[in-house]
Amino acid sequence: MAQPERPKWVKDKSTADGFEVVQTPAWDDYKDFKIEPTGHYVLVKILWDKAQISVAVCDKEHRILREFRGRRAQDIWTALFSYEEQHNVQWLTRKDHIAYLGKELKKAEIALAMGNTGYYQE
Repeated sequence: MAQPERPKWVKDKSTADGFEVVQTPAWDDYKDFKIEPTGHYVLVKILWDKAQISVAVCDKEHRILREFRGRRAQDIWTALFSYEEQHNVQWLTRKDHIAYLGKELKKAEIALAMGNTGYYQE
């Protein structure tokens, strides 16, 4: 089998044996969504009066367990994951949920910086 064509954006790297290009299927927000095994979820909101982003961690009974506030996405996710580690709790275990949190936090950070009051969590 022939080696796949080297990606044009790769400048000074070589490809590994077995390198392949994986075409990704489109994600369906409803059919492909899986619930966090722990039952936890997050709510992301901009607190305009404080110029901060809020992330509420909720349990499966829809109770808010903790709220993390900050101005930058990285500050909040770092604090949340450090808190989990320091207190031996696991709220988010799925990589897709962790990636989703990062995406939503960055969207909120940009909206806050631009004064875009139309931000909503997907």
